[in-house]
Amino acid sequence: MALIRLNDRLTKLLMILGATWAFVLCFIALADIIFRAINMPLHGTKEIVANSVVMIVFLQVGFAVRSRSMLSADFLIHMFGPRTRHALAAAGFLLGAAFFAILFHGAIDPALRSFANGEFDGEGSLRVPVWPTRFTILIGSALAVANYLLLAAIEALGLDVEDLQL
Repeated sequence: MALIRLNDRLTKLLMILGATWAFVLCFIALADIIFRAINMPLHGTKEIVANSVVMIVFLQVGFAVRSRSMLSADFLIHMFGPRTRHALAAAGFLLGAAFFAILFHGAIDPALRSFANGEFDGEGSLRVPVWPTRFTILIGSALAVANYLLLAAIEALGLDVEDLQL
């Protein structure tokens, strides 16, 4: 239970961080629009926004999984009994874990290379480092795997979901 509580706190913290960054990003985009109107665009806005969108998604994916907010097509599941529904839900969660595990595995080398090579996005006056985005993909994917496995275990063991809520 302590591990679940730690996972939930980390999940919420990253979700709040992603939401806060999305809020700040709105002001960066607004400032760029205003300064473009007076022919003085903010340099690097495109690069900041492009990297930030990816970071926001992966900061919040763990919360989306844990709170069961990921998109699911469950229109056929209601035709089955409770045991079959739990088994199908557990199988779906395991597939989600497998997807993010593959994503995590595929993102390791690019993240390490990006950090080692000092990879940047953009030219000229503002160059945005790419490695924070790549490591955010790793962290978000790992948290999604953990949360999908947790949900699969909850379904497979038939635990009461209300006892293990965020």
